[in-house]
Amino acid sequence: MRGVIFDGKQPQVVDDLEIRDPGPGEVLVAVVAAGLCHSDLSVIDGTIPFPVPVVLGHEGAGVVEAVGAGVGHVAPGDHVALSTLANCGACAECDRGRPTMCRKAIGMPAQPFSRRGTKLYNFASNSAFAERTVVKAVQAVKIPDDVPLPSAALIGCGVLTGVGAVLNRAEVGQGESVVVIGAGGIGLNVLQGARLAGASTIVAVDANPAKEAAARSFGATHFVDASTSPDTSAAVKSILPTGADHAFECVGNTKLIRQAVDLLDRHGQAVLLGVPPADAQASFLVSSMYLDKSILGCRYGSSRPQRDIVLYARLYREGRLMLDELITETYPVEDFAKAADDAHHGRVARCVLTF
Repeated sequence: MRGVIFDGKQPQVVDDLEIRDPGPGEVLVAVVAAGLCHSDLSVIDGTIPFPVPVVLGHEGAGVVEAVGAGVGHVAPGDHVALSTLANCGACAECDRGRPTMCRKAIGMPAQPFSRRGTKLYNFASNSAFAERTVVKAVQAVKIPDDVPLPSAALIGCGVLTGVGAVLNRAEVGQGESVVVIGAGGIGLNVLQGARLAGASTIVAVDANPAKEAAARSFGATHFVDASTSPDTSAAVKSILPTGADHAFECVGNTKLIRQAVDLLDRHGQAVLLGVPPADAQASFLVSSMYLDKSILGCRYGSSRPQRDIVLYARLYREGRLMLDELITETYPVEDFAKAADDAHHGRVARCVLTF
């Protein structure tokens, strides 16, 4: 079968992958569509260290082909969106409703794939860049058949992360102000999360002026072009003179992390969503924090996928959550290199690979 693998040197599309049958508590899914996220590119460029060889992809949707023993919530033929959380469901964090903190779901890649006698790792317990993948049952979330699978694929990472960061982690309230630094795939979902939360002033900041139209359609009330503003912070402060209630950094740049902190009003929260290199360090004025300001990390939108994916699918069907509009371009999996180049150079908000 076809898939995109990374051997530590370069990614390539192959057609001779094999995958094992699902075991107890597992689901075999025929992947129909998968979003290309910057986290996949970060494995390729080394920003995210990961063992190789690995089958890439972690944002997908498809149709259940087979289930292992003990799986009852999905059956062959069901449409599912895939999450990356292979949480155990039995530890204290899972019991508290915080599956993103489950230690069984972090840093334990399996090797369900093989190629020419060599086993390959799955990325983010998912590997959606393959015609078929095996996931834990908890990762397969049933969705209505009328939700297009290319759109549904984006729920599993970008939407869970961006909208979830707003609703679950920051808990943005009605009438509050929000600044979103970076209007890419994650940033657009933060923008629409802020709109759903009822934020009053939503400022998008990006160095690409071509992103303004999309940012406004997803919920931005203002747009700051960082490529032409000599002082971006001043431009934002002209809109929010006392600062923002919430600032979301969606790029993964330490200077922008500092900017997010500096843009906060009293009691404000800076939420970090971008992924800088693993050894990156950011600085801030300690004295600026003594007015009840907070810096919040956020893993995967602090989501509960079996709950949140179902919610977001419903909001999409009600016309309240934008999914189709996130897709800038669709590529057959064989065109992975072009899709990756377009994503790397910011030509697309989100591109989707299809099988």
